[in-house]
Amino acid sequence: MTITIIGLGLIGGSLALSLRLHGLAGRLIGVEADVAYARRAMELGLVDELAPDLPTAVSRSGADLIIVAVPMDALLTVLPQVFNLITNKQVVLDVGSTKAQLLAAVAAHPRRGRFVATHPMTGTEFSGPDAAVRGLFEGKTVVLCETEASDPDALDLVETLLRALPMRVLHLGAAEHDLHVAYVSHLAHLTSFALALTVLEKERGGEPRIFDLAGGGFASAVRLAKSAPATWVPIFRQNRANLLDVLDEHLHQLHTLRALLADEDYEGLTDALRQANEIQKIIP
Repeated sequence: MTITIIGLGLIGGSLALSLRLHGLAGRLIGVEADVAYARRAMELGLVDELAPDLPTAVSRSGADLIIVAVPMDALLTVLPQVFNLITNKQVVLDVGSTKAQLLAAVAAHPRRGRFVATHPMTGTEFSGPDAAVRGLFEGKTVVLCETEASDPDALDLVETLLRALPMRVLHLGAAEHDLHVAYVSHLAHLTSFALALTVLEKERGGEPRIFDLAGGGFASAVRLAKSAPATWVPIFRQNRANLLDVLDEHLHQLHTLRALLADEDYEGLTDALRQANEIQKIIP
């Protein structure tokens, strides 16, 4: 199978590695707007060749599958352009972290049936071709959204490919997907950014030794704050309504914990933390 990957950063590059590792792509074609990233992707052997533009990568390459792995704002522009170039035999999937706005934008396109809206629930805090990770997708969940709008053969190809990586496939509606990822992904990133800002502000306020005390717990909590703003601001913008609702609940929980601590209600604080321990039933 010939596969074109548009965007050779963390997810696009990791997909290239996994597709090659599992023998799912006979030929990998890359498209990357960043010249340095494109050169580095070739040095790393992520793809077999680079296409100079979208028409070459899509309509002249003979690609069976086109994977669009660009930031969310760019995806709103690039995906319709790809649709305009494909035949009724080619299949397209994206790897975007939000789905409602994207799917609304392409709902009326005559090639919508050739598209499978896809979100692999995995990643790291790093970006660019050097961030590509072999085996990043193995054992992870991948969400397919509004599959009833995809042609059966397109859906079958994508599901077969993803299961071969191997991934666990879950079907959701776009609105349901965006609500759930606001809780389990987007809030975690925003909270990590907030914690990093809090500690950095304290350090600027005259506590220069504070980072000498930082241990594994702090490193884990702020890991996601290393993520690129260019990736996450578009995600926050497109899932703004859900994220605001989730933030309200998160702030409520923080205020509750603060009140228990301020009132020296350590029994109540213990009960609250024990309730929080229930997360072990979901994430062992």
